[in-house]
Amino acid sequence: MQKAEQIQLEFRSAEHLPILNEFELPDDQVQFTAHPKEALNLVEGQFPIVILADDHPVGFFILHATERVKEYTSNSHAMLLTTLSIDHRQQRKGYARRGMLALPSFIRSQFPSCDEVVLVVNHKNVPAQQLYERVGFEDTGRRRMGPIGEQWVMNISI
Repeated sequence: MQKAEQIQLEFRSAEHLPILNEFELPDDQVQFTAHPKEALNLVEGQFPIVILADDHPVGFFILHATERVKEYTSNSHAMLLTTLSIDHRQQRKGYARRGMLALPSFIRSQFPSCDEVVLVVNHKNVPAQQLYERVGFEDTGRRRMGPIGEQWVMNISI
């Protein structure tokens, strides 16, 4: 039986950049997210996070503690999750699910005042909706119009 890889979440560092810059994302996924190399010039309150499998970057997302969070929740202790992607060569291995399952403990250790994470997912992005539901995010019932259609606001309590 093959040993499951150790999954960790870490703040992005310079050592992660060469692999993140080489991530492959098919066009049908790029329409819903951004490539990690597009997230280089972040502002204060944006935290780039890498999903590692046995210390190798396989995924990426950004946590926001900026004014943008207020667009999705009135909770002043919430953070916004955006730009989740998994390198296409590493997909279908459970990394997104396991990375999101690790999110609450990562938040508790790194952002102890945060008690909610919100995100938006396009109504056409059924695989992402299913992923978020499987790891405990709930549909808040709030809807927004995004650049390519309706988006559902989802959240999870930490």
